[in-house]
Amino acid sequence: MNATSTPFTLRYAWARGLFESGDHLAAASAFAELVAEAEAAAADEEQPVLHSTTDLRTFLARAYFHSAQFRRAEEVLRALIEESPTDGYAHLLLGRTLQRAGRHAEAARPLALAEILGDYERPKAYGGPDE
Repeated sequence: MNATSTPFTLRYAWARGLFESGDHLAAASAFAELVAEAEAAAADEEQPVLHSTTDLRTFLARAYFHSAQFRRAEEVLRALIEESPTDGYAHLLLGRTLQRAGRHAEAARPLALAEILGDYERPKAYGGPDE
C-alpha cells in the first residue's frame, strides 16, 4: 500500500489485519512505517497531533516479538517504558521478549515489575511466590 495516497486509518487497519492474521513480519514493516509517519507528523509544529504513538509502538513491539525480532522489540519497549514506567503490559512484553531471546536473568526484573503493576503472575522458575 502506498503511504502517500492511502489514508492513515486505512493503513492502520491493514497493519492490524496483517497482525491478526498472523503475518507478523509484514505487520512489523507496516507498523514501522506508521510509527515513522506519526512521529514525523508530531515533530512538525504546523501539523496538529491527533493522538500519541503509544498504541502504534505497542503493536510494533508485539509484531517484532512475534516475528522473533527481539532486539527491535526490546528497543521499542524500553522507549515505551521510559515514557510510561507504570505500563505493566510493556514490562510484561519486555520480560517475555528477553526470555525468548534467551536472556532469562535480565527478564526477571521486568516480569517482577509487570506483576507489581498488573495482574501478571510470574512462574515459579522466575522467582514467583510460593503457593
